[in-house]
Amino acid sequence: MARGLILTTQARATTTSFTTRLSVSKPKCKNPLPYRLHLPSRVSSTRFFCCKCSVSQDPIVITEYKQSFSQRMAMAGLKPHHRIAIGVSGGPDSMALCFLTAGWKTDGANANAVGKSDDGFINGILGVIVDHGLREGSNEEAHIVSSRVTEMGIRCEIAKFSWLDGKPKQGHLLEEAREKRYEVFQNVCTKHQIEVLLIAHHADDQAELFILRLSRNSGVLGLAGMAFTSQMFSKSTHLYREGSKNKGILIVRPLLHFSKEILYKICQESGQDWVEDPTNQNTVYARNRIRMSLGNLSSYTFQSELQGVISACRRTRAYVDQICNNLINQAVTIIDHGYAIVDLEILNPSKVTDICLSKFVALILQYVSQRNRPIRGSTSKLLLHYIRTVPCKTSFTAAGCYLCPAPRSRGTKILVCCSVDCPLNSKMELIYPFLNGEQKQYFRNELEQIIADGKSYSNHFVPDASDVHFLDASESVISEAKTLNIISESTYRDILLLKRDEIKHFKLKAEDKVDYKSKNKVESIIASPSELLQPGKACYFMNRFWITWKLSNHVSAGEGTENCVADLGGETQECHSCSCGIGHDKVAEVRRMSESDWLYLAKLSKCPSLDNLQQKKVLSSSTMEQISEKRSLHLENLELSAQKALEVLKSIPVAARRSLPVLVNHQGLLLSIPSIGFKHCPCLTVSCEFKPIVPLGGGHSSFM
Repeated sequence: MARGLILTTQARATTTSFTTRLSVSKPKCKNPLPYRLHLPSRVSSTRFFCCKCSVSQDPIVITEYKQSFSQRMAMAGLKPHHRIAIGVSGGPDSMALCFLTAGWKTDGANANAVGKSDDGFINGILGVIVDHGLREGSNEEAHIVSSRVTEMGIRCEIAKFSWLDGKPKQGHLLEEAREKRYEVFQNVCTKHQIEVLLIAHHADDQAELFILRLSRNSGVLGLAGMAFTSQMFSKSTHLYREGSKNKGILIVRPLLHFSKEILYKICQESGQDWVEDPTNQNTVYARNRIRMSLGNLSSYTFQSELQGVISACRRTRAYVDQICNNLINQAVTIIDHGYAIVDLEILNPSKVTDICLSKFVALILQYVSQRNRPIRGSTSKLLLHYIRTVPCKTSFTAAGCYLCPAPRSRGTKILVCCSVDCPLNSKMELIYPFLNGEQKQYFRNELEQIIADGKSYSNHFVPDASDVHFLDASESVISEAKTLNIISESTYRDILLLKRDEIKHFKLKAEDKVDYKSKNKVESIIASPSELLQPGKACYFMNRFWITWKLSNHVSAGEGTENCVADLGGETQECHSCSCGIGHDKVAEVRRMSESDWLYLAKLSKCPSLDNLQQKKVLSSSTMEQISEKRSLHLENLELSAQKALEVLKSIPVAARRSLPVLVNHQGLLLSIPSIGFKHCPCLTVSCEFKPIVPLGGGHSSFM
């Protein structure tokens, strides 16, 4: 480990003040430690750009930091030739990250392999600066940061977004800004065909998050903090084309083992300027309060022991993740109709610890519902009791999912499908064409290899059961950490004091937080748009089904005999949209299957053919003459398609049928059930692909 990579934060010794906005003052200090700014209250709404201290350019120190950084990049499976983006805020964290990444790309033999573009920028690296537009002058500040990053040879892009619904309340500003920021990162990376995003989170951030989550009663999995690497999947489904995989973006946090003190030092030693944001001093935000409190507990013992607890939590989480992945591979079957079957005999719930079983069930439900929300409290306990009851005899609804015994399993298997009572599970998103009229292959084939290389490294560090703690939920994490001598009595008391103080602040904001949740709840209930799908366009239904359809004017002999379409007798037949039930407007609506659709299929499957009508003499001769051969063929095709669809539906559990997408016309007439092959007319060409946004298990993550 590089010299000085001790996970502590010492007091910032030197102070500097500024008199005017964006003015630069050069402190005449020789102290190598970072300094903290005292900002005048009259200009507290602006940012100030700090100038470096006198630069010592210690080559030994810088080299050791660069070597440690290169090791972390290798652990993530990254090589200098890979295309990467960096999230840049302009603070010392992101400026140090830019400096280290530029050096990793160009030092030594990498200089020839990576090279520079004609305009002097380092190939394969992009700095992304997000202008939140929350303060006056933010655009100017973003351009100043861009120029400073550009001086390192890093090409920059400034992405600005506007708050369409107005700025959020102050208490929730950071949370919503973070969500928007990652959405921007995703879009920019996709646009530039970049698969890896570096974020400058560091060890002090982990400590803050630990105290924050501890005050919110998080368990060991939450206290493990941010992952070293994780996948972020785009919610903007139009960014990836039909038939492709939504690989997402790999987020890498290579500075998690660097303290804030070291990042200040890297900026000073390398001569990099940075930004200090005065909003970081605002105690309205929980992280700021905790950061200040931690700054008052800057002893080596406290900092190192706190990081020791976090490290133990991370080892436990890595172990739990490995157990859950093994259980998923062994006991879970995913059906392309959008539901899952859990084999309780293979799972053997009585042999699995509560913490592993809870995480396992949560992963299954999050995958089926495609809602990335944690399952906590009483719901988690009820789910544990439900899945431990073998054989299963009852049904259960939770987290947007419906659980019940799988048919013909005698309770030894559980069916997990979408709940029809959850409005969000009826969401339909129209997919609009690309602006240039072409569908690009946005991603190369590097990401899978990067993840595989990162996994091969991290797998060597997954502990066994004897090397993990906190698996027993009978005692709190910090109490058990004291019992195991991971932390001392004094550190234990200090952590409890930090937790108590933050709980006190949290309770003061409880009323506002309830109002915020209530507001979100109302919005989610009414968020069930009913949009019409035009032929040739695509939609994404329930975050899992990619649906397209079109209407042909002519159908040739034998065309579409697959998917329950009957042969039309060797002739080319003309097809009219009205006769197929489409209507003159030629639009369809996508919704979930209902019981009335099943009854309609049953009725169609018994539709009397022309021969039967003649035999029974139901129709008069004059009426019979009016029925054309085309109509006869259409009835035969419809009857056959309905019969085959019913056969397929019988193999799908009743609860799961309700999650199948169907196409109907503006009058509600059933046109198609694409996932089982039913079509009202052979002129319809309908495609339905099961393609969830987030994969089972939530994607790749590493908690080394």
